[in-house]
Amino acid sequence: MWSISELKEKGKAAFKGNYWKCVLVSLILVIITAGSAGGSSSSTSQQAQNAQQPMTEEQLAVIGAILVTASVFLVIWTIIKIFLLNPVEVGCHNFFKNNLFDQNVNLSEIKAAFGPNYKRSVGTIFLRDLFILLWMLLLFIPGIIKSYSYAMVPYLIIDEPELSATEVITRSREMMNGNKWRAFLLDLSFIGWILLTIITCGIVGIFWTNPYMYSTRAALYQELRKGSAEQ
Repeated sequence: MWSISELKEKGKAAFKGNYWKCVLVSLILVIITAGSAGGSSSSTSQQAQNAQQPMTEEQLAVIGAILVTASVFLVIWTIIKIFLLNPVEVGCHNFFKNNLFDQNVNLSEIKAAFGPNYKRSVGTIFLRDLFILLWMLLLFIPGIIKSYSYAMVPYLIIDEPELSATEVITRSREMMNGNKWRAFLLDLSFIGWILLTIITCGIVGIFWTNPYMYSTRAALYQELRKGSAEQ
């Protein structure tokens, strides 16, 4: 049975042993995650105010142009996310996984999903994100729980190339059965570093918290994979 302290020690040792590469790769992952979470937010309140009074043709034309521009941007961003950023995400997690055992791991690991695993990476991460989104729309808490269920997906895409997209997701769920709560506690154990990240406007996150957490999550994957192989 894995312990939080042991995983954090493994993650810290791997991160510190290859510091600058880990910082760079974690920054890429944070940008991908932030870009995926970001989106439209502030236009609804303005529309509600405008709905209370009649609009002129000029105002309607401006609103229409804004909506069209936003829609085009959303479509372009979605295409980039699916076909470029999803495989990059897989490659970044693959980097942190390999960095646990090889301090000379190359940054080219980021491109690991652009080879024979490209289509599976695109399709599997798309399905994972879609499932999480649907659970989030149902209720927020189930969405969080499911995000932990699918946490091992990026690693499995590379390590088990014989599995289909749905089989990878199922395999991740199986690995996380009985481990989701402890994985949540593992993330919660970084709360001090997360608060420091907020206080320093993200600086501590870039240079310590994020690569430390990604390295520790990779250590969790290796521990769960080893445990499932022993069963």
